[in-house]
Amino acid sequence: MNKKIVQTLEDIARLANVSTSTVSRALNDSALISQETKARIQAIAREHHFRINVPARNLRLGQSHTVAFVAPVYSPQFSSEEDLFGLEMLSGIGRGLHALGYDLLVVHANPNDAAWAHAYLDSGRVDGFILLTTPHTQSHLEALVEIGAPFIAWGVPAPDLTYCSVTGDNIAGGRLATQHLIQRGRQRIAFLGGPDACLTVQHRFKGYEQALQAAGRSVAPRLLAYGDYSYASGVDAMERLLAQAPDLDAVFVNSDLMAVGALTVLQQHGKRVPEDVAAVGYDDLPIAIYNNLPLTTIRQDLSLAGRLLAQNLIQYIQTGVVTNVTFPVTLVIRKST
Repeated sequence: MNKKIVQTLEDIARLANVSTSTVSRALNDSALISQETKARIQAIAREHHFRINVPARNLRLGQSHTVAFVAPVYSPQFSSEEDLFGLEMLSGIGRGLHALGYDLLVVHANPNDAAWAHAYLDSGRVDGFILLTTPHTQSHLEALVEIGAPFIAWGVPAPDLTYCSVTGDNIAGGRLATQHLIQRGRQRIAFLGGPDACLTVQHRFKGYEQALQAAGRSVAPRLLAYGDYSYASGVDAMERLLAQAPDLDAVFVNSDLMAVGALTVLQQHGKRVPEDVAAVGYDDLPIAIYNNLPLTTIRQDLSLAGRLLAQNLIQYIQTGVVTNVTFPVTLVIRKST
């Protein structure tokens, strides 16, 4: 037999005088066969420049070893230079999947297309999905639940649906930020949230409210404003807060990017930070450290979050076990308070 006709596992099996399944295991470095047999088969494969046809193998096994990350539809646009949160999260997911032998595919799903998930699953292009839950991705989430697709979501899980999720402890984060500002002697602490329909934002508000109540205070509507996590919305919401409550002396902002926008507005209005107004952000993105005024913030480890999303999705694909993981957050104190 010459090298030209060694094209299949069966060809290698005939040369090695073993079964096709033994060849498959040897080329996949299985521990189920002896090192001697494995080395002999791998040497034959190298000699004949043979490689496993990965797409054909995956088709046969019904697996692609690829996971789709569903790019969220929100502002700032996902993967733009402004979406630091999404890029940090995507990096952690990619590393987590790589460690498990999976590839990552980024897909842009149309919220109005009910068949988008079927298209990826039925074609065998992906084994499952990862998405970030926002008010804009609710239709994606419901579509995946409806068809029983393997998926996992970042964010507080919807109470009426069963699916895998990973989230930071948002109630504790809101409470830590507000307690810190109270301990700094601040009396009129504003809440600058992300989208008010988002469960994550609602949990952060709950922590804010709990801290105020524990200090014998109540929530003042004039100290509340909401944005969409973008820099521009941080600017707009901070302008509204100053118009509603010009005497505010602290602000808890639901993202670092919005917080940088809020700091810009405060400085434009002649407010000194932190002397006149103290500010706390959320996430601990690099912008919080390298901003002109380093930002006190609530740190949630997005690299860890990405790895957990990858690991728990693959576990679900392999076992069917639904997991809902909440991991702790921490307060990082810098110059803005």
